[in-house]
Amino acid sequence: MSKMAELYRMKTQEHICPYGLKSLALLKREGYRVDDHPLKSREETDAFKRQHNVDTTPQAFIDGKRIGGYTELKKYFGKSVPDKDATTYTPVIAIFATTCLMSVALSVSHFAPFNVIWTLEIFIALSMCALAIQKLRDLSAFSLQFITYDLLAMRYVRYAYVYAFLEAFAGIGMLANGPAWLVASPALFIGTVGVVSVFKAVYIDKRELKCACVGGNSNVPLGFVSLTENLMMVGMGIWMFLK
Repeated sequence: MSKMAELYRMKTQEHICPYGLKSLALLKREGYRVDDHPLKSREETDAFKRQHNVDTTPQAFIDGKRIGGYTELKKYFGKSVPDKDATTYTPVIAIFATTCLMSVALSVSHFAPFNVIWTLEIFIALSMCALAIQKLRDLSAFSLQFITYDLLAMRYVRYAYVYAFLEAFAGIGMLANGPAWLVASPALFIGTVGVVSVFKAVYIDKRELKCACVGGNSNVPLGFVSLTENLMMVGMGIWMFLK
C-alpha cells in the first residue's frame, strides 16, 4: 500500500503559499500520495486554523496525525533545518565562486594561452562590483552594520553611504582600464581604512560582529572575509599604479 498524507495549504488568486508548495513536493519525494486540500480564500483558511487550533498554514497530516508546517515536516523526515540566525559564509562563497568563473571564462575567450595576471585583475574588479551591488541594494541596512566597526564611518556616518558607491566606481573603473589616479585612488583609500578598521575590531578589540561586506542584515561573521575584500582593493590599487 502506498503511503498517504493530507496537506492543507493556502492557494488563492492573490496568494499561493510557497511553503505549501515545498511541503507538497517534500511529501511526494518521500513517497507519499498526497490528498491536497487548497484553501481558496482567506475565510476558508481562517476557518481551518480555528478548527485545528493552529496559527499558520500549510499543515500536513500523516496517518491522521498532524505533523505541522514545512519546517516540522523536514524534522519529521530527519532532514536538517537551517538556523536563520546562524553565521554563514554562503553569500561570500557564491559571489567569489561566480566572479572567479566569470573571470576565467572571459580570459579563456580572449587569450591563448591563458593569461593568469589579467584573469586575477578581472576577478578582483568583478568581485568589487558584485560586493558593491550587495551593499547598494539596501544602503540603510548596510550602514547600520558598517558603522559598528569602520573607524571613519563611526566618526562620519555618511561615509557608510559613500563607501558602496566608491567601491562600485573603482571596480567598474578597473574593468574599463581607467587611469590609476582616478580609479586606484578611491580603492586604496577605502581599502586601507577598511583593513585598519577590521583588524582593530576583530584582532585587537576581539569584538564579535557581523560583516557588512555582502550588505546589511547578513550573517557573515566579521573577520578574514572583510579583511580579504579590503586587501584586494589595496593590492589592486597598488598594482594599477605600478602598471
